[in-house]
Amino acid sequence: MANERDAALAAQDLPEIVRKIRARTPARLLVGRAGAAYRTSTQLDLREAHAAARDAVRAALDLEEAFGSAFVQQWKLFGVCSKARLKDEYLLRPDLGRHFDDESRAEIKSRCSRENDLQIAIGDGLSVPAVSAQIPALLPLLVEGATERRWKIGQLFAIHHCRVGILNEIGELLNPRVVVLLIGERPGLATAESLSAYVAYQPSLSHTDANRNIISNIHARGLRAEEAAARILNLAARMMSAGTSGCLLNE
Repeated sequence: MANERDAALAAQDLPEIVRKIRARTPARLLVGRAGAAYRTSTQLDLREAHAAARDAVRAALDLEEAFGSAFVQQWKLFGVCSKARLKDEYLLRPDLGRHFDDESRAEIKSRCSRENDLQIAIGDGLSVPAVSAQIPALLPLLVEGATERRWKIGQLFAIHHCRVGILNEIGELLNPRVVVLLIGERPGLATAESLSAYVAYQPSLSHTDANRNIISNIHARGLRAEEAAARILNLAARMMSAGTSGCLLNE
């Protein structure tokens, strides 16, 4: 409460044009100062945001805890893992996060059908809070929109200790037309709940970042679920029509 009162008092000192600018962005612009330092409210806000970012990176994805049992059962959601078995290993060895372990590869093959139009996967990435905050609203919109387009949709699954490059192995294992990987972004000091959607046409092990597209900043103060779903589906449709993705295809 004291922090909010300090911020309110500080805002009263600002010209109207400065207040309007600050209202349009979560960035800490024109926040004022006390001598050579930030005001107390700004400093406390920064410390809170930094703590949230650190917690987001270290958090572990538990499907029941993140989404609830009803959501998990509704989507028949199951978890698999990259070759990074522990969080520390995942953070220190990004290469391991780009490949499934043998057990996960076998489970995906046994539980997922091949050659669908759209394959959606969830990756914890660098922010589990982003996944738990954004997926429940975004996923139903994606599936509803894909169903309206009469696309065949693959079985959803979640990937623990996931890096973006694992999208290529999803393509190799299941051979869908388009893969959408919904993954937690690296948290910043504006929000720790921002999700990205990486989208690629027929990804393979030879693909690089140049072969996939990204729609980022999916969160409450950024790109909202409705707009994100529409952009992801429209991008997937363009990929299917053009037969390509990445730098050769503009959203």
